[in-house]
Amino acid sequence: MMKTLRDDHRVESGEAISGEVPLYIGTVAHPFAEPLQLHMITLAKKIRAGADFIQTQAIFEMPRFIAWMDKVREQGLHEKAHILASVLPIKSAEMVRRMREVPGMLVPDELAQRIERAADAKAEGVRICVETIEQLKRVPGVHGIHIMAVAGEDSVPDIVKQAGLSPRPAQPR
Repeated sequence: MMKTLRDDHRVESGEAISGEVPLYIGTVAHPFAEPLQLHMITLAKKIRAGADFIQTQAIFEMPRFIAWMDKVREQGLHEKAHILASVLPIKSAEMVRRMREVPGMLVPDELAQRIERAADAKAEGVRICVETIEQLKRVPGVHGIHIMAVAGEDSVPDIVKQAGLSPRPAQPR
């Protein structure tokens, strides 16, 4: 519907509209969902339906995300839509415990233990976020980072600064 509105200048009823509709269509993907092949088919369908960008579920388990991106690149999906890898700064031991109870949310033991042992859990969460961004910068096909600062927006400037995201990094040519 949004693709038709933007590209064909028609609303759902088929009626034409005037003027440009300057928008980007986005959707989500869960790199850790099983079965992987089924979710790759779904991702390809979302892109064919008009998605310009994909925001992933929060990434804490880098090896599985890299394996997912390998499949994305094998299908050339990274060339058809911009992949925005999501990071989420963990603010507390309680937050990490709750996240680990959410189906499909994968927080490795090592990261959970770092938060639980930290004298300042929020600062440790920022460090983990920055480390994750540094790794994501090296994953071919990732076009950007989506910082999911759930009720923790005050940490975003520190994450952006520490990860070297501002000023915006030059794009490889």
